[in-house]
Amino acid sequence: MALDFAAVLHEWPLLLKGMVWTLGLTTVSAVLGLALGIAAAWTRTEGSGLGRVVVSVYVELIRNTPFIVQLFFIFFGLPAMGLKLSSEWASIIAMVINLGAYSAEIVRAGIQATPRGQVEAGLSLAMTPIQIFTRVVLPPALQRVWPALVSQIIIVMLGSAVCGQIATEELSFAANLIQSRNFRAFEAFIVATGLYLLLSVTLRDVLNRVGRRFLFGGHRG
Repeated sequence: MALDFAAVLHEWPLLLKGMVWTLGLTTVSAVLGLALGIAAAWTRTEGSGLGRVVVSVYVELIRNTPFIVQLFFIFFGLPAMGLKLSSEWASIIAMVINLGAYSAEIVRAGIQATPRGQVEAGLSLAMTPIQIFTRVVLPPALQRVWPALVSQIIIVMLGSAVCGQIATEELSFAANLIQSRNFRAFEAFIVATGLYLLLSVTLRDVLNRVGRRFLFGGHRG
């Protein structure tokens, strides 16, 4: 079998557009998903009884169902209830909800590892519960679990490949469109695989650097 990667690389604008969409979806879902995860983690540790039950149901439901089912429910199921979303918004919402559930458990593990003495020290300084959480508990908790959060963000980015099934123009959608034009499926998906690998390695490095330099005040020794 003669391989013809030139036929695939000739469609580089489509590949570039797919990479940009993949990064865009990942960036938005990472910011919102982590915020949702932190809120859910706080609710499971410090919230009311009803709040804990609601968050527990949400976390278990999302973590024990396939992402593609969640995506299809949002895109195909919600219109039956009168809420119609574009493929892009459905993808973002699905990715945010998915990342929020997984990051909630990761962040909760970091919170529970916080020494009780730090919380008591905050109370002795007359800090409010919100101040204690945001200034005393959360920063070291995120620092402990940051590598796990970075891995989960990358997993969500790779999971965005199924968003092409609802016509979101991310990288896998671009690869599938290219192979439908030139019938070079093997080459198209080999190139897409290489690009996903490049995105994953680059994103992991960027997030680790961002964590060290901006979130945690320097490199951990």
